[in-house]
Amino acid sequence: MIENLITTAAIIAAALLLYRFWPAILAVLKRFDDNNRARIEGELRDRADHLAHFRHTLQTAEEQVEQVHEIEVPDARTGGAVKRFVFEGVWFASRREATHVREEKIRALARRFYMELPAALAARREDDKLGRN
Repeated sequence: MIENLITTAAIIAAALLLYRFWPAILAVLKRFDDNNRARIEGELRDRADHLAHFRHTLQTAEEQVEQVHEIEVPDARTGGAVKRFVFEGVWFASRREATHVREEKIRALARRFYMELPAALAARREDDKLGRN
């Protein structure tokens, strides 16, 4: 008898929680579905784009490089707050300058990937010839 009462109370509590958080749950599921659809559409577009590999390489390199951070520091001359931009521990006076250095770092990473690619592909082919997978 008590077990049935506890089970019924738990089911009612779960239903109330589900009712209360249903809009949030739907929002998360919709966002997931939208991201998934965008990814699939992007993959279909990339199949027809002969430059897609370069774009993906740059995106991967960009993920490996930290962002430019904006900070406010007191000016030594006036004592007022001045914006400075930091990238990899180096301070820059303008965002444009810091972004330029960041973009150069991204290009260097992507360039290094393509320079190392022939050796990596040759090693993979050699492993396949030897029967190692």
